[in-house]
Amino acid sequence: MSLPKRVNRLIGQAMHTYDMLADGDRVMIGVSGGVDSLFLVWLLDYWRRKAPIDFEIFAVHLDMGFVVEQAHLVEEKLRLLEVPFIIINTTFSGGPFSPDNNDVGCFHCARTRRNRLFEFAREKNFSKIALGHHKDDIIETFFLNMLYSGNLSTMVPRQDLFDGALSIIRPLAFLDKEQIREAAARMHISPVRSPCPHAHHSRRQTVRTLLDSIYRMEPNAKAGIFASLSNLKPDYMLKRLKVEA
Repeated sequence: MSLPKRVNRLIGQAMHTYDMLADGDRVMIGVSGGVDSLFLVWLLDYWRRKAPIDFEIFAVHLDMGFVVEQAHLVEEKLRLLEVPFIIINTTFSGGPFSPDNNDVGCFHCARTRRNRLFEFAREKNFSKIALGHHKDDIIETFFLNMLYSGNLSTMVPRQDLFDGALSIIRPLAFLDKEQIREAAARMHISPVRSPCPHAHHSRRQTVRTLLDSIYRMEPNAKAGIFASLSNLKPDYMLKRLKVEA
């Protein structure tokens, strides 16, 4: 099966604009079990077969221990995609949850997952970590940082780390969630339900609901917001306030 032309073009634009893949790359794909990451596995395998460069892919799922069956379900999906993979068992170890601040636990979980992926990439000499974040994730992260952290920043399509020894790439950065769902459905890719106990009770979900209301009022808002993230005008931003001694 082939990708819809517009989807293929947007992926190609992201790949080219941010120079995501190179000959000889060893690419580790972080797989949560969601439709985005599973579609990314299919995509990079598809891209690998037709690209004029040679690169390896390897899927990694971190079993955080929330639900016993979840890792087995992800394993079944990866076997159907016929790519090399590993399920890494880990322990969330509780984390500092509280009824009034689930986001503390979310931060702890995200940091644990990120550090384990970095460790595995270093152990196995991967040059790239591919993640399934898309346009909606990038916009949501921008609003999260603006509303709750007081800064203007977001995740980027390519981020070089450790003096360039490792890069995070996001090949789906120019696609929105609905485009990924439609393309995944064409490939008969279905997600594994998230086992996270706070998936629907987080600041990200609050921001997502806020953005959905904006998009309903102004259908072109998403395109404008996304374009603005690469069109910063520093001369028209406030200077940092001096702190009095």
